[in-house]
Amino acid sequence: MWFDAGRICLDLVATSAPREGIRDTDELRLWLTGAGLVPDRTPLARLGPDWVEAFRALRDDVETLVRAEIAGRDADEETLARVNAPAAAPPPGLCAVRDQQGHLVRELCGGVECAGLLAAVARDAVELLTDPGDRALLRACEGDGCARVYLDTSRGHRRRWCSSELCGNRERVARHRRRLLAAGRA
Repeated sequence: MWFDAGRICLDLVATSAPREGIRDTDELRLWLTGAGLVPDRTPLARLGPDWVEAFRALRDDVETLVRAEIAGRDADEETLARVNAPAAAPPPGLCAVRDQQGHLVRELCGGVECAGLLAAVARDAVELLTDPGDRALLRACEGDGCARVYLDTSRGHRRRWCSSELCGNRERVARHRRRLLAAGRA
């Protein structure tokens, strides 16, 4: 899973391409932990296929809104309403508790509910889309065949790829091959 988009909501959008990244509850559990929404080893007893469906639906709506913003189009009101609805719910509370070694660790208070976790991601999307500074930093990857979006927080705001190691490296290798082929023809 990829967590380099600059925002939790964009990291969720990244799970849709190049292949479905949240196919089942195990993958959703990995994403929730990797995104930092759920501390590692948190029991998710209620996690089920309905959570997978809810996160995929939110992901699709956030992606629609973000892509409209990048393209300079107005957002669809129905899609906006579907993101606003979970954003209005309270996110899960955090508590500091001691582990077996006596160290303070994070834990979610009051149990883990799907609505609370959706609220955290939806709020992140609302914050992103309503902040003119962050909105101006939204980018679509220029990598060949890549559909990821990210927040360009690079110095100079000239980042072209979702990941320099993935898409950037592919582009540099392709450019090198083109130069070699062109030199071979000369």
